[in-house]
Amino acid sequence: MSSITQGRGETKTALLYRMVMEEHICPFGLKSKDLLERRGFEVEDHHLTTRAETDAFKEKHGVKTTPQTFIGGERIGGYTELREHFGKSVTKADETSYQPVIAIFSVAFLMALAISWATYDTIFTLRAIEWFFAVSMCLLGIQKLQNVESFSTMFLNYDLLAKRWVPYGKIYPFGETLSGVLMIAGTLTWISAPIALFIGTVGAISVFYAVYVQKRELKCACVGGGSNVPLGFVSLTENLVMIGMGLWMPIRMLFWSA
Repeated sequence: MSSITQGRGETKTALLYRMVMEEHICPFGLKSKDLLERRGFEVEDHHLTTRAETDAFKEKHGVKTTPQTFIGGERIGGYTELREHFGKSVTKADETSYQPVIAIFSVAFLMALAISWATYDTIFTLRAIEWFFAVSMCLLGIQKLQNVESFSTMFLNYDLLAKRWVPYGKIYPFGETLSGVLMIAGTLTWISAPIALFIGTVGAISVFYAVYVQKRELKCACVGGGSNVPLGFVSLTENLVMIGMGLWMPIRMLFWSA
């Protein structure tokens, strides 16, 4: 009987072979051990302490990687295969995901509320909405600034201006971030608003043309050059936000000055 289907009174046992060396402990081995223990397994934890020992193990079992888990005499595989064995979701390397965008906008929203509370002792302010959009621009800009070269390469796939003038792809992240910082401070609107309005307008037209006119399936560079976020609604929203802020901030400045 498989150890997965053993009765409640019986101990479920799994054999785990993982690399545990002085200078390297395999993180996927640790994750496999943790997952097995959380599933109620008693783990026979076998350490592969040298490269030679690891290579010999892989050759013996005809596998290319470690860790390897065995349950009921059956080889399950590595950490990914173990997750699949237990019916857990597994993200493929090239699978699209909105998780980075959700994380950025969620944190931006909480930061905006925190700034509003610290400044006005309430979260219900117009400035909180402005800060949400401005902080979002900064966080998105940071993602791009981590690897400007990678971002600009992906950006060239669809941005109409960058295709005509390649350096624009490297200028864009700095412009977005600078504009967001100035909007958080509520100063130098004559600089932040035109920048946001310009890059937002060019970006919106580029995304709309690539996705909705040409109907191309591309990865979005909005959260950096290595993302798996699909180009479309998210990037279009980012650009529309910048257009909105580029129009709103001068109006707000004039209104409050009057």
